[in-house]
Amino acid sequence: MSRTTVTTIPPEGMFRTMADDPVLPRTDPTGSPPPVVPRGYTATKDQLQKRLARIEGQVRGVSKMVEEDRYCVDVLTQINAVRAALDKVALGLLDGHARHCLLGPGGGPTEPAEQVQELMTAVGRMLQR
Repeated sequence: MSRTTVTTIPPEGMFRTMADDPVLPRTDPTGSPPPVVPRGYTATKDQLQKRLARIEGQVRGVSKMVEEDRYCVDVLTQINAVRAALDKVALGLLDGHARHCLLGPGGGPTEPAEQVQELMTAVGRMLQR
């Protein structure tokens, strides 16, 4: 028996972000911008950027393989490796988001139902391909 999971995507602007949510004030009454809230990945930003640079190199390698008319299965193998690497980065970001932004001081929703909805929406986006 096949099971279908329905993921609802919330309306645009439902979740708070520092950059574009009209609910969050852009300035306080004195005209100062709001304080910058560190994100869940801030502590490992250098590692994250190195990993993304490595993935970027993998993608360039796939392009070169196509340019060189390499065997199709070899190209597909490298594409799957890139996907796996991106999935690992995404899972790490999701973990940091859940621990820091939702449970900690990261500026995410404070109501448990909103937290679950935001988390499930993010997971749903990861699973859509």
